[in-house]
Amino acid sequence: MWRDAEMGSLAMKSQTRRRSDTPRRTFLTGSLAGLTLPMLLEARAGAAEAGRAKKSTAVIQVWLAGGPSQFETYDPKPHAPAEYRGPFSTIDTNLPGVAISETLPRQARVMDKVAILRSVHHSDNDHQHGLHWCLTGHYPESNPTLRSSNPSTGSITSRLRGANRPGMPPYVRIGYTADGEGRAFRELPYRAAYLGPGDDPMEVLKDRHSASYRVDNLDLLAAMTAERWQDRRSLLRGFDRFRRRAEASIAMGALDHFQQQAVEMLTTGRAQAAFDLEAEDARLRDRYGRNWSGQTLLLARRLVEAGVTFVTVLENGFGPVSGTFGWDMHRTIANGMNKAAPGFDQAVTTLIEDLGERGLDRDVLVLVWGEFGRTPRVNAQAGRDHWGSLQSVLVAGGGLQMGQVIGCSTAKGEVPRDRPMWIYDVLATLYHHLGIDPTQTFPNHAGRPVTILPQGSVISELV
Repeated sequence: MWRDAEMGSLAMKSQTRRRSDTPRRTFLTGSLAGLTLPMLLEARAGAAEAGRAKKSTAVIQVWLAGGPSQFETYDPKPHAPAEYRGPFSTIDTNLPGVAISETLPRQARVMDKVAILRSVHHSDNDHQHGLHWCLTGHYPESNPTLRSSNPSTGSITSRLRGANRPGMPPYVRIGYTADGEGRAFRELPYRAAYLGPGDDPMEVLKDRHSASYRVDNLDLLAAMTAERWQDRRSLLRGFDRFRRRAEASIAMGALDHFQQQAVEMLTTGRAQAAFDLEAEDARLRDRYGRNWSGQTLLLARRLVEAGVTFVTVLENGFGPVSGTFGWDMHRTIANGMNKAAPGFDQAVTTLIEDLGERGLDRDVLVLVWGEFGRTPRVNAQAGRDHWGSLQSVLVAGGGLQMGQVIGCSTAKGEVPRDRPMWIYDVLATLYHHLGIDPTQTFPNHAGRPVTILPQGSVISELV
């Protein structure tokens, strides 16, 4: 399951300084829709002091929950036999010689602003294992339906980078999993595991285009003035208890700084403003699409612009027509794509254009992918099943080299043919963009140091 030497990836070193010199403490917490606010953020300060953090960079991860088909998106096979080719034709893009599925006509017009990775792969066909592997960079050590063995990339970013601006959460996750509100274990790979709940995402689970849209607990901020916070005796008592327990080696000046960060998170109006989609120009909202796909990606852009460092959007395939079940299209993939693709196509295209128009495309990396691809052969139900052996990934922005296709698959789309890339390489590139050293270690549940990534290489064609 791990990469061989001939795959072209160097195993990463793990001789970096352990962060075990940071003792575990009981943090004062304030809940903001599931986000626990740690007072002590010295890991983030340490990363900045080491010069590794690029404080203006951010990531929008568009997660195609369920696993999208590479054939019906970015790696069609028009010359393969019909049972492999599938129900759709191809469409030329604005890159000479590059075609994608006809389901994505808008994205075809912005191929010069993206890079397509057509040879990404791993070796597991299970949803939960694939989720864990792609979202954390580690194959799960234990049953991933019981707990996550490793923190997500968003949680690592939360710990080492924090928010790009005071008063904003560092890591936000938007949307339910493809299972809706059930199967709580699906939520685990997005969270912080042994880093602790302080690096869990702020979870926004509302319907973006609902007329009654609100973000849980953010309405609290609008009414909670600084004066009222001063009246919250429990908050102040918590600060006092923390001060008494703080070790003598912790400088009070630093403690005051971290305390102030937590209070800003709870009292500033910046977060409230960023989540207010009604403040956005109506024409731009229309351009993104007045649907789940459009409004969640618009929200993601507003959040990174306001100072959130990492946003994951669960794009469940709920386009303008509802009734689909994510990208897990085991049956009638033609119907599923006809429902899911239009809203997704419009939203992703507008996000790419919008980031460029605002001058954010150098700082914000957009990553579009899922837990695996789909089987080369169409099944008896006219759908495609799970296929970890090959998937396509779209990358945009981040100041990287766009307008290219990297890697290719075999004629029937079974496995990588040229330039095979493991998911580790995708995540190594993500961390490179964020200025995070993936050879750093954190103690896991058992106290054993674990590297952020066990292996992987930055995709050289992108940098």
